[in-house]
Amino acid sequence: MKIICLNGWGGKLHKELLAYIDTEQPDVLCLQEVVHSPSAAKDWLEYRDDEHLLQQRANFFSDVARALPNHLATFCPAAQGALWDGDIAVPSQWGLATFVRSTLPVIAQVQGFVHRTFSPHGYGEHPRSRVAHIVHLYDYAEDRSLCIGHMHGLRDPAGKGDTPERLAQAERLAALIQCDAEEGRPLVICGDFNVEPTSETFAVLARLGLNDLVTAGGFNGTRSSHYRKPGRFADYMLVNDAVRVQHFDVVRDPEVSDHCPLCLQF
Repeated sequence: MKIICLNGWGGKLHKELLAYIDTEQPDVLCLQEVVHSPSAAKDWLEYRDDEHLLQQRANFFSDVARALPNHLATFCPAAQGALWDGDIAVPSQWGLATFVRSTLPVIAQVQGFVHRTFSPHGYGEHPRSRVAHIVHLYDYAEDRSLCIGHMHGLRDPAGKGDTPERLAQAERLAALIQCDAEEGRPLVICGDFNVEPTSETFAVLARLGLNDLVTAGGFNGTRSSHYRKPGRFADYMLVNDAVRVQHFDVVRDPEVSDHCPLCLQF
């Protein structure tokens, strides 16, 4: 089985990203920073946050869903705010999405907030609402069930250091995982956690038997050349002992976002 985890950067490099997904054909794609603007008349809109301007693919969720026609697509919104078409504000939902190959039945799932709750009338002040999604699948090739989940950790303008909010976020994620945890069942948890490798987040998840593959593998970061700021770590993939890892990589080429894809085969 192949799992890819990626912060999609709102689809800014959507052609490269879609080509990569088409080539890799993951069984499960965990995608963060997903845009969903059903009423948009144009393919591209602009995100504006003070002086921060970023082109966004208006219906990034639908773009990826079309690229994976044999997958069940689930969008989990964290907030609805405005993207811009010139002077016109276009309602746009922002969150994460999970794509599961249709031959892998989703027999249970948990969706919930790890920071704040749904923001229906604007993206809000930082740190903004953040959501997690966990799917419980049945793998007929192995004749067993397994759980795969991801979250997009809160962004703090002060940096990626530990804060009370980030500790609470980790505890909420752990609680969501435990809703469907079972001893001996393979468990994979991933995402753009927005923390340093030394974060207390990992101690919380270690209580569930989860260990990170990025730091254990000696990788020197998870950001691509499109990321210009200091700090090279953001994305992580954790597994328990029931996951028999065949290969794991932080993918440097091709570049499909300002984050690198994390690819696990097990």
